[in-house]
Amino acid sequence: MAGLPQLTDEQRRAALAKAAEARRVRAEVKDLLKMGSLSLSELLEQADGDIILAKMKVLAVLESLPKLGKVKARRTMDEVGISDSRRLRGLGTQQRAELVSRFG
Repeated sequence: MAGLPQLTDEQRRAALAKAAEARRVRAEVKDLLKMGSLSLSELLEQADGDIILAKMKVLAVLESLPKLGKVKARRTMDEVGISDSRRLRGLGTQQRAELVSRFG
């Protein structure tokens, strides 16, 4: 494919390891949300300082909350005015406040 960066084997391995770590961290956070060990407000605070968490999609986070499935998560995003492709770092202050007031 045209436009792909030419990486050395070492750079490719490092990039793959970094991506695997990011997937592992995001999966752990989703599990913590699902179990109720981590609240949405705590996650939003952590995402301000952690780029891996900041790149999580809002829809995936909402779907990970207890008692909130795919349909309710999408409906909530529509009501609050959040795009389906929005990530945590892209949320506005009003959107964050609305989500926190709904899900704490």
